[in-house]
Amino acid sequence: MMAVDWNAVATIAAPVITLFLGVWVNRKFESRPALISYFSHVSAFRYSPPGGQPVGINTHSVVLRNIGRKSAIGIRIHHNTLPDFNIWPAVMHSVETLPDGTKDIVIPTLVPGEQITVSYLYLYPVTVDQVNAGIKSDHGFSQQISVLLQRQFPRWVNFIVGTLMITGFVAILYVLYTVAIQ
Repeated sequence: MMAVDWNAVATIAAPVITLFLGVWVNRKFESRPALISYFSHVSAFRYSPPGGQPVGINTHSVVLRNIGRKSAIGIRIHHNTLPDFNIWPAVMHSVETLPDGTKDIVIPTLVPGEQITVSYLYLYPVTVDQVNAGIKSDHGFSQQISVLLQRQFPRWVNFIVGTLMITGFVAILYVLYTVAIQ
């Protein structure tokens, strides 16, 4: 059986590991835009005008935020069908019709930390899955995340809960330590 020369392995592995670690650090901390998007609400209403036929009215909102450290440029919100919409807060935008008939809302730039909400209003039979078809910028695609509403507790409650969790963790470590040294 042949013996392994660990010095040679370390000499070869160290630069390779350093290369991957350097790429990871550069990717993690470089200044670049990072877009996230999520649906803030989806709603359906049945409107019955006096003496008229009931009408189905649907609405939804998409929130778009730049969580990166650099401005996102050339944001395109793609739509299979583009109903009436509103962007809040108001930003410069234009609507482009693509050769296949779909439409894009084009926003020139979103600075770091900027967030906009695009609200849509449309009539039945159009549904939410027939409207939006993706968001991208010159730097890549937006990451679509799932968001749930959640109760926000006061800061003092969060402090007490955090203190109790840390105390419990320290107690568990102490018990494990005392069991290990016996």
